[in-house]
Amino acid sequence: MHEKTRRAVLGTGIAAAGSGLLTACGSPGHGAHGGGRADPDGTVTGAPGRAGAPAAGTRPEYVSPHGPEVDARERKRDPGPVRRFRLTATATTLDIGARKVKSWAYEDQVPGQEIRVTAGDTVALTLANNLPQSTTLHWHGIRLRNDMDGVPGVTQRPIRTGASFDYRFTALFPGTYWIHPHSGVQLDRGLYAPLIVEDPKEPLAYDKEWVVVIDDWLDGVGGRTPDKVLKQLNGGKGAHAMDDDGEGKDDGEGKGDGKGRKDTKGGKGGGKEGGEADAKGAAARGGARGGGPRASARRGAAPAESELLGGHAGDVTYPYYLVNGRSPESPQVFRAKRGDRVRIRIINAGGDTAFRVALGGHRMTVTHTDGYPVVPARTDALLLGMGERYDVLVTVKDGVFPLAVLAEGKGRSTMAVLRTRGKNPVKLPRPKELDGKLLTAAQLKAAEEVRLTPKEPDRIIRMRLTGSMRRFDWAINGRPYDLSQRYPVRAGERVRLSFINGTTMWHPIHLHGHTFALPDGGPRKDTTVLLPHHKVNVDFDADNPGLWMVHCHNVYHSESGMMTILGYRK
Repeated sequence: MHEKTRRAVLGTGIAAAGSGLLTACGSPGHGAHGGGRADPDGTVTGAPGRAGAPAAGTRPEYVSPHGPEVDARERKRDPGPVRRFRLTATATTLDIGARKVKSWAYEDQVPGQEIRVTAGDTVALTLANNLPQSTTLHWHGIRLRNDMDGVPGVTQRPIRTGASFDYRFTALFPGTYWIHPHSGVQLDRGLYAPLIVEDPKEPLAYDKEWVVVIDDWLDGVGGRTPDKVLKQLNGGKGAHAMDDDGEGKDDGEGKGDGKGRKDTKGGKGGGKEGGEADAKGAAARGGARGGGPRASARRGAAPAESELLGGHAGDVTYPYYLVNGRSPESPQVFRAKRGDRVRIRIINAGGDTAFRVALGGHRMTVTHTDGYPVVPARTDALLLGMGERYDVLVTVKDGVFPLAVLAEGKGRSTMAVLRTRGKNPVKLPRPKELDGKLLTAAQLKAAEEVRLTPKEPDRIIRMRLTGSMRRFDWAINGRPYDLSQRYPVRAGERVRLSFINGTTMWHPIHLHGHTFALPDGGPRKDTTVLLPHHKVNVDFDADNPGLWMVHCHNVYHSESGMMTILGYRK
């Protein structure tokens, strides 16, 4: 499903969809309420936004997502040919290899069908909502017009059950991206799909391309749902950003068994090994056990621990880990010829899990992270936080090899398979590359053509990540998400976000609508991993007007309060 030759990729046609563009939220200024005051830390506060209505235009001093500034910026992108798509979000039954589960998905499959366009194209996608809850669609990593960003109550109204919404924007920058909801904890169901924006002047030479989407899975197992897990974790408060439809329907009751497993060195742990159509042939020892334990919140369970992540690795025990929607009992198989040069685009779509990734018998050359090119770097393994993406090149050897994916700190693993010959299942041992040289974004440098011009910041915004696992009171600067809050910026500024992690937990921090540069010539990214009690300064150019989210991409942290809004002042 996600396997394409280079020739086929460039010749892929675009499926037809409904035409026309719905007005996002009515006229600018809809839902207006009183102005705010500036706090000493630069936060602007005021009356909370109205449930189910966009916060756009509620402050006359801020650019509305539906204002003329956003239209003017889009016209400068010089919209190209229109590529039309249609997605339906629906409750369905999914086959994930080890079992069938009831969940929610796009077009009854997980991941959803890949969306592929060329840089400069106009994307026109109609999302039809057949779910029991309202939903939206966020285009993770895309620098798009603000009113298409898919944040309910901020850039658009929620899409109610039975309704649809037309997204339309210019996909200006090539890269590896993905789509998912921004409504409650829907991300931790099956609602995600890869989004590939091809470079019409592609500088890389390769024969095949493999899109790999990694996920942690609990929905529909033992009666568990992400909504129930969130309530377990935060004491019943539910989602901070819940839209006006509330939690919606669950798929049944169930209790977790509370059995966590502590990771040992190199990720080895208990549990049978999972293999290609053979539960004994493992990508990694300690791999996902057939059936697995029931998902449960980590509260009361043995802690997940990882030195790479600075200690605590995650809050949620998952029964399954998937690669392209498949568990290791029935993995996806990618076929190539010996000597083929393969581009692998890796996306972490997980809700609470960092993944360590390696291809047995091969070294990888990293070419991109979060869609932007880097100075090529060779490595045995990669570490991806939730929301991060990496592109790598490999030259295929002859044989059968595991693409091994370790749930970092959680003692479990999954896999896909790269084959040049044969069909019969084989036992695949844990690849030594998982324990070899490991690369993170901090070790990369941006390619020369995408480096920011050196410049002192015009504005510094300090964001201290606060909260604890015990209280599950995650916040930014001690303040949980407030729809009315704004951190002000102005168009044309070089802005420095100074992230300070004051917690004992790691957090993958994501900025909407922009890419930032890591320090000292580091890569351009939209998601960065912040270890416990660490600080990182990231710089970006304020060139995309509107209201933009900044949040932890652990969905249970963000929906418990660790998110806020950057607002462009007029």
